[in-house]
Amino acid sequence: MQVAALPWRDAGDGVEIMLITSRDTGRWVLPKGWPEAREPLCEAAAREAGEEAGLRGRVSHLEAGRYFYAKVLASGEEVPCEVLVFPLHVDKVADRWKEKHSRTRKWVRASEAVRMVNEPDLCQIIAYFCADPHSFS
Repeated sequence: MQVAALPWRDAGDGVEIMLITSRDTGRWVLPKGWPEAREPLCEAAAREAGEEAGLRGRVSHLEAGRYFYAKVLASGEEVPCEVLVFPLHVDKVADRWKEKHSRTRKWVRASEAVRMVNEPDLCQIIAYFCADPHSFS
């Protein structure tokens, strides 16, 4: 099981979501990864957002949803991987971060984020969350 941050910020008449590119395929994704031993899942999601996108903020303890995707292992084998998604209300965007040279990041409106990601269940999570983001605070 992996965890993902759903980085968001208020944008006048709605919210914006930050997407990043995956290092291997260049697809638009959320910052995600594996939790470390005994690390609370929501905090692992926040850590991944810092490492992969240079983001800091308040992570929700409430899960926005979960989705599955096909994780390609080093052997080339594909295995289903479950991802738990935790909203991260972003208050700091770093100019430099750990994976800056291997990823692109972009703030987009919710409707655009839904079009940019490939996983249908993740699209639904983003749409559901953006309808009432403050309910996850």
